[in-house]
Amino acid sequence: MQSRRSAQWYAGDDRNSYIHRAWMRRGLPADAFDGRPHIAMANTASDLTPCNAHLDEVARSVAGGIQQAGGIPLNLPVVSIGETQVRPTAMLWRNMAAMAIEEMLRANPIDGVVLLGGCDKTIPALLMAAASVDLPAVVVPGGPMLTGTFRGVPLGCGTDVWKLSEEVRAGTLSNTMFQRSESSMIRSKGHCNTMGTASTMGLLAEVLGMTLPGVAGTPAPDSRLLEAAHATGVLAVELVDRGRRPSEVLTRGSFLNAIVALAALGGSTNAVVHLLAIAGRLGVPLTQDDFDTVGAGVPLLVDLLPAGRFLMDDLYRAGGLHAVLAEVRDLLDPAAITVTGRPLVDYLDDARVYDREVIRPRTEPLRPHAGIAVLYGNLAPDGAVVKPAAASPHLLRHRGPAVVFDSVEDLNARLDDPDLDVTADSVLVLRGCGPKGYPGMPEVANMPLPAKLLEQGVRDMVRICDGRMSGTAYGTVVLHVAPEAAAGGPLAKVRTGDMIVLDVGNRRLDADVPAAEWAAREPSPEAAKGYAAPRRGWERLYVDTVGQADTGADCDFLLGSSGDQVARESH
Repeated sequence: MQSRRSAQWYAGDDRNSYIHRAWMRRGLPADAFDGRPHIAMANTASDLTPCNAHLDEVARSVAGGIQQAGGIPLNLPVVSIGETQVRPTAMLWRNMAAMAIEEMLRANPIDGVVLLGGCDKTIPALLMAAASVDLPAVVVPGGPMLTGTFRGVPLGCGTDVWKLSEEVRAGTLSNTMFQRSESSMIRSKGHCNTMGTASTMGLLAEVLGMTLPGVAGTPAPDSRLLEAAHATGVLAVELVDRGRRPSEVLTRGSFLNAIVALAALGGSTNAVVHLLAIAGRLGVPLTQDDFDTVGAGVPLLVDLLPAGRFLMDDLYRAGGLHAVLAEVRDLLDPAAITVTGRPLVDYLDDARVYDREVIRPRTEPLRPHAGIAVLYGNLAPDGAVVKPAAASPHLLRHRGPAVVFDSVEDLNARLDDPDLDVTADSVLVLRGCGPKGYPGMPEVANMPLPAKLLEQGVRDMVRICDGRMSGTAYGTVVLHVAPEAAAGGPLAKVRTGDMIVLDVGNRRLDADVPAAEWAAREPSPEAAKGYAAPRRGWERLYVDTVGQADTGADCDFLLGSSGDQVARESH
């Protein structure tokens, strides 16, 4: 019993162990404290996180597996962040959620943890926390929703919101029909059914080795998710018995595998900041440039929105994640293990593709080179990212005059002004949307196009921002510009009319302004008026300590880990 971490609370016959046991005896028998592993289920279920609302049901299946394996399941509700609901942006609280979860895992008498998440920031926050406390841990992704239809056409959650709203602004879809599509968009429980951030991070959790192999991508309403949740509960007890911790699973090879998978899947650009942040908690050497050098030559194989045509339940029926990974098996690190202790590649032997429209063969990819391109230049000294698979090919090399917006409010006020001096060749620049400036780095980089250009049939333009965009979004959008304007980055110097040069092939992003003038130019005072200046609370702590996008936008005092030990008694 002394080998169990929970025994530090429960073992013995002194007053403190009595107190710890007594308060847990509301239904737990005496033999619950005889050395059985106590497994927390870190549960992000919340009615205000609609994508995760079904996780209480999933937790019950996990609990059944833990009990079957001889463990004690313990529901641990943790901070839940609803991407669709919270303002100003869910990213503001990713680090806070990770910190709170880490502290609760460390502070409580548990031996291991099952991490239940789905919505965009919940799986990253859970993995950041688990990495920092390093208790035996395993993820159950909540899974995507089923596909809804409108006017007989499948709807991609998120992606078709952007498309339909632009059609309204272009005058080709009535607002009445737009509102009618609302009830069709969300057909079932689960997160977005496109290859957005939630789908991407659920799948990458498995590629990282942190799930029961084969579970990621299972649709939320599918009974097989509950079956896998039960099996994960059994596995959680085994992890504790074997002492297998995240630090053994989450190696550099695991992260490089995730970058390969990100490219092949056409996954969200948000994975860049999340994977960098998770690696930062472990001290794993991973940089923004790794996403380009490792992923840029990987072919795009999955034909899913926003980069393609199909949706997540199509990917699942077509063979799922393992079928995709089997196509790029030679690019994966064969030594990277999963929570089972076996290498990830061992689970690919039986993978089959059942629909070659959804999962393309390596010899016939959607695009031969996918992944994330990392750009540098006088506009982005520390880098910026673009997702070529979601961009218009003819805009990946472009030169055009800047139309600058100093804030989201400025954008909303002026974008549709008929007198706005903008053409299809213009480059829309939005600043003040980075981690410090907003605060929290919101998903606003995929700016709407000016109404007068939509009416002319324009459907894409080059857009540049120091914020993020939804993984469900699309277009030629340069984002994560670092340093951000609010941190002294050169994006604050850009003026309307400056010629902007985007050259994705050569990985460049520049303002064509004479070097002497550029060096002497002062940042925009109008932009500075909109930067966040919180007086107190988490926002103040966040703005004062958050890093930039190129390192994962984690807070400086949260980098690294503290382990699972708590030396002092509570009574």
